[in-house]
Amino acid sequence: MASDRQREKGATGNPLARRLAAKRLAARAVLYLEALAPRLLPVLLLVAAFLALTWFGYFRHAPLWLHVATLAAFTIGFVALLARLRGISWPSVDSADRMLEARNALTHQAIRVQDDRPAVGDAFGEALWREHQARMARMIGALRTGTPEPDIARHDRHALRAVPLLLVAIAFAFSYSNRGGLLVDVVSFQAPAEAAPDMRIDAWVTPPAHTARAPVFLTGNAQGQPAEVAEGGIRIPQFSDLTVRVTGGSGNETVGYQVAGENAVTAIRPDVEKPKDGTAPAATVGGARTMHYKILKDGTLSVDGRSWTFAVIPDRVPEIAFDGIPKTTVASALEISFIARDDYGLQEAHAEIVPVDQPKDARPLYPLPEYRLDLPRRAAREAKGTTSRNLFEHPLSGKRVKITLVAKDAAGQEGRSQPVEIVLPAKNFFEPLAAAVAEERQVFALDARQLPLAITLNEALTIRPEETIPNLTHFLLIQSAGARMRLARSEDQMRDTADYLWEIALGIEDGNLSLADRRLRDAQKALSEALERNASEEEIARLMKELRDAMQAYMEELARQAAKNGQQQNAQQQGRILRQQDLQRMMDQIENLARSGARDQAQQMLSELQRMMNNLQAGRPQQGQGQQNDAMRQQMDKLGELVLKQQKLMEETFKLDQALRDRMERGDPMPGEEDEAQPGDDGANPQPSDKMTADQLRDALKKLREQQDGLGKQLGELQQALKGMGMEPGEGFGQAGREMKDAGKALGEGEGEAAVGSQGRALEALRQGAQNMMNQMQAMGQGQGQGMPQAGRNGRDPLGRERNAEGGNSEAGGNRVPEEIDIQRAREILDEIRRRLGTGGSPALERDYLERLLGIR
Repeated sequence: MASDRQREKGATGNPLARRLAAKRLAARAVLYLEALAPRLLPVLLLVAAFLALTWFGYFRHAPLWLHVATLAAFTIGFVALLARLRGISWPSVDSADRMLEARNALTHQAIRVQDDRPAVGDAFGEALWREHQARMARMIGALRTGTPEPDIARHDRHALRAVPLLLVAIAFAFSYSNRGGLLVDVVSFQAPAEAAPDMRIDAWVTPPAHTARAPVFLTGNAQGQPAEVAEGGIRIPQFSDLTVRVTGGSGNETVGYQVAGENAVTAIRPDVEKPKDGTAPAATVGGARTMHYKILKDGTLSVDGRSWTFAVIPDRVPEIAFDGIPKTTVASALEISFIARDDYGLQEAHAEIVPVDQPKDARPLYPLPEYRLDLPRRAAREAKGTTSRNLFEHPLSGKRVKITLVAKDAAGQEGRSQPVEIVLPAKNFFEPLAAAVAEERQVFALDARQLPLAITLNEALTIRPEETIPNLTHFLLIQSAGARMRLARSEDQMRDTADYLWEIALGIEDGNLSLADRRLRDAQKALSEALERNASEEEIARLMKELRDAMQAYMEELARQAAKNGQQQNAQQQGRILRQQDLQRMMDQIENLARSGARDQAQQMLSELQRMMNNLQAGRPQQGQGQQNDAMRQQMDKLGELVLKQQKLMEETFKLDQALRDRMERGDPMPGEEDEAQPGDDGANPQPSDKMTADQLRDALKKLREQQDGLGKQLGELQQALKGMGMEPGEGFGQAGREMKDAGKALGEGEGEAAVGSQGRALEALRQGAQNMMNQMQAMGQGQGQGMPQAGRNGRDPLGRERNAEGGNSEAGGNRVPEEIDIQRAREILDEIRRRLGTGGSPALERDYLERLLGIR
């Protein structure tokens, strides 16, 4: 020890000695830890074993005497192992030097030689010794102590030290279970209670699928509450499914739901599945028990002492109403417009049709007619649309019925509209014999007890067949139908007979046209149902082909029937209104939309196609219809001429006003200078107004008043003519008359700009009045198939716009597909407007007008 102190004392003499002293201190600490580790390991393993027992719940469930004895044993063992640590001494400097020389591979005791002294003290020996020390010092360099290497394996050859460590890791994980122990159990000397069976509770709420809301987990965190709890409880949609799963336990855990404001608690029972062999289900104790409950009202769920409060978001009943009175189309179809809404989305809508004056004891052979409403989009929260269906085949056609609209949501709730009473549209029979056969069929189809009356009517038809039934085939068909009625016993036989009579009536009336019409409607219905159920592309393609074939056959038969009835001109008008290529393009769009996945748009377009076909009729001209159509056509021609004259007058007024403004800006030239070229004129396209003075231009504007007043007078005569034909002139004509009067007044005062504005508004009002006029014609039965007046040429209306398939013009939102020439013409007009705006020399009023055309202003 004395030598150690001397070395430490001499370490302050030079830098090498100080560096060696620091390395020796670190080496001595490493050697001490290497000696301490083998003796400290048993202490640590004892502590790990103690923790493992604690976390496994040993001290929670052990009796008191065993609890105390175990603590005493661990305490004695811990003290004894700690006593072994006293025999460890601090390593010496020589031990540190040897360790440094060994770990750094130094030879000739390069470290210890720095502290040695030569035995012979002559000068030569001293010099030789210092040279040796310097050489050894250069070998020392940077010393490395390294980490402690206790060599535990030599003391624990069988690696038993891993057992306590593994146990403490498993026990730590087990401590988070229901039966795990805690460190506080070591000092809790209580008698162990009877262990309750282990139990796990999982609870969650699944909102209905149509709400598109995520499930709410109730037992997801430590407090057993969901992540988001609103004030007043967990907000969930109505009709949500509550699921509670209890695993383990005694099987007597109570699960109940108490509705807010009620004292009674509804007990939720586990779902019990009966065995397939028919034996009674066995009670499951300790297994998983799943309970379900549909939440309809606010309330509280309680599960074995835990509770959750729910605030239910009500699922409102759908609302639906008529959007106008149901109408009858030209083809005797029922057209219903409706408005509907729902908070989560509409799933289905239909019209409920019931008879008004049907006897209570009647026995109808057919169920009530089905009328499904076409929703614009699936699961739409708001819907507004129009549906057209042919119901004239049903026996109730022509009878007074009550119609109620019904809308359903995904939860099965139904919303109903206020009922509307109308006469159900019936097919118009122009052949008296066909109408009589249809009446026979209707008599006993509405009430099977009236079959004898129908037989009597059939016999009455054949009293004088040579006068009433010129066609022998029709006579034989009616005779066979009478025999069927006399032989019918069951309702099925009577229903077959009623269908047979209907086929006879259609054959007498229209021949093959009725069969083609039925085939077309069946094809449309099949395609609509396929789109609704998301059928495959192959099925859609097949049904589209059937629809095309049925459409082609129907149009051919329609033209043939029109020619047969002497309606070639009417058929030509229909060909212009509803052209074959337009129908073909529309069906191509339906097929493309269906293939691309846009089934809702395809369904909507198919509904529009059905409405168009229901407005197409090849009926026979009624008496007096020709003269009325001629009169209406004359009025439409007059209206078209009036619009053209007003347009020309507005253009002339605009030119004179622009010339006047230009003359005022440049100054009115002196007499004799009128013929001189004005600055900026190039001499191209000279106008008469270029040589007129400002006063002459004002006089020209005032002279236009006479023409404007004449157009107003013509409009008044047109209104009187329309009233004489039973039509009510719309607000558009009245507005046009007022604007024409204002334009005439402005012209009389020489104010061209004000006159042009009034004339433009008059033109717009005339267009609105013309549209209202055509709508009234259609409502009066002068629709597509009954000779709607065709003012102008090539099937265009008086305003030069081409009509669509519904009798309106193409600007009114129709479905007519624009032709290539229309697109090209529109592009040329837009290019010309842009070119004139880009010149920069146009007057301000003209620029404003062009910018409004482009929608810039």
